[in-house]
Amino acid sequence: MDGELSAAELRDLLESDSDVRVVDVRSPDTFERGHIPGSENLPLPRLTGEVDALDGAERVVTVCPHGQASIQAARLIAAYEGVEGPIESLACGLEGWDGELEASVD
Repeated sequence: MDGELSAAELRDLLESDSDVRVVDVRSPDTFERGHIPGSENLPLPRLTGEVDALDGAERVVTVCPHGQASIQAARLIAAYEGVEGPIESLACGLEGWDGELEASVD
């Protein structure tokens, strides 16, 4: 794991042209109710079996409700050798995210 990002740092990263994959580790139902636009859902309990979905990622930022589970997820992803670049966690979690949220269900 390469550290934590603030909400402002993640927002700046998403607004730039950098290749970042935002991985939301919450349950699918919770993810569908609201998530950072462009993020993908890879729930923490399934992460070990599906981490290869991140093969070749240049940068990964993990997200959870309060910033704790995403640290565990970032450490787990960092132990996997398929990610090319930095692996970080959103320090404040979605609780501190002041940007837009996208919902998959009405």
